[in-house]
Amino acid sequence: MAVTVSKGFKQDERAQIASMYWEAFGQKLGRVMGPTHRATAFFESVLDPTHALCARDEAGVLLGVAGFKTIKGALVGGTWRDLARHYGWIGSTWRVGLLALLERDTENERFLMDGIFVRDNARGLGVGTALLDAITDEARARGFKEVRLDVIDTNPRARALYERRGFVAGEDQYLGPLKFFFGFNSATTMTRKT
Repeated sequence: MAVTVSKGFKQDERAQIASMYWEAFGQKLGRVMGPTHRATAFFESVLDPTHALCARDEAGVLLGVAGFKTIKGALVGGTWRDLARHYGWIGSTWRVGLLALLERDTENERFLMDGIFVRDNARGLGVGTALLDAITDEARARGFKEVRLDVIDTNPRARALYERRGFVAGEDQYLGPLKFFFGFNSATTMTRKT
């Protein structure tokens, strides 16, 4: 199957991308962002196509997405007000506090990949590889010498893919008691030269 990667997505793909995002990250975010219908509605409302690379097949069917973060935004951004629209004032307040603990800062040295996810029926077909290569190309085009990502300890399949594509493990960050909220114990920062 031929896979092409392009920047951005169409407005009518928002719901599909939000659903794919939740499928990929719901296990990690479920206790904080659930229930599913609220989470996917929130994600759908804050997705930013200017921070997305999308993989499609020959027919244009969306297969996967890689997000990135810059000082101008991220694939999944949003504000407290965006959260409040979906979770109410009280629900958004405690969510903001917990989500802030997972926040990763952008930096001048390395380009930050902020999530990659592939449809179930497209896994193992080279979609993730194409997206990782496209992220590296995007980083290079923006003048970065490295791409940075974080992978959680409960996702060894993703880590193996990253290692096969030249990412090298660096520092581990442990959540401590917060692991009970997010469902993982640690995240490893990985980098790849562009």
